[in-house]
Amino acid sequence: MILSPRRRWLLFALALTASILNLVDRQIIAVLKPVIAADLGWSDNDYGTLAAWFQGSAAVAFLFTGWIADKLGVKWANPLGVVTWSIAAIAHAWAFTMGQFIVVRAALGATEAMGTPTGIKTIATIFPPHLRSFAFGLSNAVGSVGAILAPLGIPLLAALYGWRAAFVIAGLLGFVWAAAWLIATRGLKFDAPPVQARTMPEADEDAAPDYGPIVRDRRTWGIAVAKVLSDSTWWLMLFWMPDFFNRQFGLSGTALGPPLAIAYTGAAIGSVIAGGLATRLLVRGLPLDRVRKGTMLVSALVVVPIPFALQAQEVWQATLILALALAGHQGFSTTLFAVISDVTPQAKVGRVTAFGAFCGNLGGMAIAKIAGLVLSAGLGYSPLFAFAAVSYLLALGWIQLLMPRIRRAEPGSAPALAGGH
Repeated sequence: MILSPRRRWLLFALALTASILNLVDRQIIAVLKPVIAADLGWSDNDYGTLAAWFQGSAAVAFLFTGWIADKLGVKWANPLGVVTWSIAAIAHAWAFTMGQFIVVRAALGATEAMGTPTGIKTIATIFPPHLRSFAFGLSNAVGSVGAILAPLGIPLLAALYGWRAAFVIAGLLGFVWAAAWLIATRGLKFDAPPVQARTMPEADEDAAPDYGPIVRDRRTWGIAVAKVLSDSTWWLMLFWMPDFFNRQFGLSGTALGPPLAIAYTGAAIGSVIAGGLATRLLVRGLPLDRVRKGTMLVSALVVVPIPFALQAQEVWQATLILALALAGHQGFSTTLFAVISDVTPQAKVGRVTAFGAFCGNLGGMAIAKIAGLVLSAGLGYSPLFAFAAVSYLLALGWIQLLMPRIRRAEPGSAPALAGGH
């Protein structure tokens, strides 16, 4: 498939918009936690339970959504994902009991699991290899726009129309997006391998809907465990940062908007810097392994000061520390996604991404529940932020252990393990 630059960037813009919707839909409950908890009588442990159900259902779904993305291709997987998670988001407006909220949160987690493998596969499909680092960085950055817009717009919607309306309005936007995507992709055929490739053993293996060849590859486990460690901190921030500001500085409602927006702006900046810098260095001829691991090391180091947010006397001091930490996360995450596309044949990108996301969501499930228990026990955020400070360094150490050398996979071949023999 050959795309004109104009068509490529149009599809990329739509893919970025989908990632914004994905993050907005999941963030509504976090931003409005003080309001919803007061209305429905939730405890910290109740909220942690809901977050854990969201993460757990997403983790299980990731075992299937990667295959769905590989099987359907980006043309149909994208609207399927957006429409189904939009329906799940709208359903929150009719949930009243804890049991009902568990059901709708689990449904949202399962359907939003389409977002990551489909988004990564879309970028890997429409961009040549030398532009993917930049595209992944921009994708993570624009995805963070959802986290920036959520605390600014959602409390206002809730103040005007009630918190239930916020779920409905956000969900309806997904149907508009799906219609726009189908119009933009009309007449295009994606993911069709060359005829001669169909006779190759690797092509036949890639067409098989199983994870056997993937889980036998140590690169997959290098990515998977790194996702557990790094995503745990990301999900901790995503679900609990509004509560941190509420608990530490008494902020709620629209007052939460500016500090949360600034913190997530840091995430967007980290994505752009990591992706853009890596692209420049690779174009200049620096070794792939050095560029990827160097970027991850710098990203990991800027997260280390996160416990100092607990000592901040002013809300803006804490905000800047958290913004730096989120920038580090997105720089690390952007690079890790690029590594997936580096070492994985294109036909397996969806499944490898999904398996990594499955493991990352297990980490998110664990940290969500642990956070609820830790806070209910009166221990505060100190142990949680201490873990966050070292999580990325541990993830990079694990990657170095399993992938001593990152090498790009050759199309149509079965590459040797990274750091192979």
